[in-house]
Amino acid sequence: MSNATAERVVERSATNARRRGALGFYWRRLRRSPVGMIGVAIISAVLFVAAFAPVLAPHDPTLQRLEQRVLPPAWAAGGVSEFPLGTDNLGRDVLSRLLYGSQVSVMVGVSGVLVSMLIGVNAGLVAGFYGGRVDAVLGRITDTFLSIPFIVLALAVVGVLGPGLLNLIVVLGFVGWVSFSRVVRGETLAIRQREFVQAARAIGQTNGQILRRHLLPNVGPSVIVLATLDVASIIIAESSLSFLGLGVQPPTVTWGAMLADGRQFVATAWWLATVPGMAITVTVLGIIFLGDWLRDVLDPRLR
Repeated sequence: MSNATAERVVERSATNARRRGALGFYWRRLRRSPVGMIGVAIISAVLFVAAFAPVLAPHDPTLQRLEQRVLPPAWAAGGVSEFPLGTDNLGRDVLSRLLYGSQVSVMVGVSGVLVSMLIGVNAGLVAGFYGGRVDAVLGRITDTFLSIPFIVLALAVVGVLGPGLLNLIVVLGFVGWVSFSRVVRGETLAIRQREFVQAARAIGQTNGQILRRHLLPNVGPSVIVLATLDVASIIIAESSLSFLGLGVQPPTVTWGAMLADGRQFVATAWWLATVPGMAITVTVLGIIFLGDWLRDVLDPRLR
């Protein structure tokens, strides 16, 4: 074995050891955090349900059975075991619709955050690193977005582009980038004066290399924590827009659309709105719990 090959083997072994050590550290911290464990359990369950909804769902979520409409859950009087969570006003199985609805919530939440991160992180890095007029212009744009309530801006843009899954993801991502921009800008302003950044300049690295190799990794933990919390906000926003009829359109099932369909039957068929409402609440709580744990783990000031 040549010296170069031996060095690569040793380096690869050291890298794997560091990875195992990092995973062990996070696992130990997770086991000591009941909130983190609950958050991970909830998110894992939601992701599992979203991935295997076609297998887990007992019925077609769009199949209408008018002769079996508004059946209560199986444990309530008048319920049947064939429909564990009852049926809606068109005889569709609530459990199957709930399982399929998780797919849209996960897709919109994750995709919307990725769009927000792509815009906001880049804007924050550029504004904080270059400062001056660039920072002033981006700051005024950010202030403009902040002056308009999130849901009002989303309603306006969706009204122009029209409802639909792709439009919804683009809109929620586009109107949610401001929080990433402000956080990243603030941290970049502090980091750009650090010694390692000055050293990178001294050895001739370009601005792009400094941004990519030094600043971006250092703001990464804050971005990760903010992203987990932003997923919860986007899921709620998607449900709100679907509730108003401006989100994903039928026959695609969403939790927000299920809430909208069940609002007029709250007094007579409580499960139609309660079941999707509880699903949204539990999912958002799980994401918030996970975000709190990540903040405690990734922020060295809280260790």
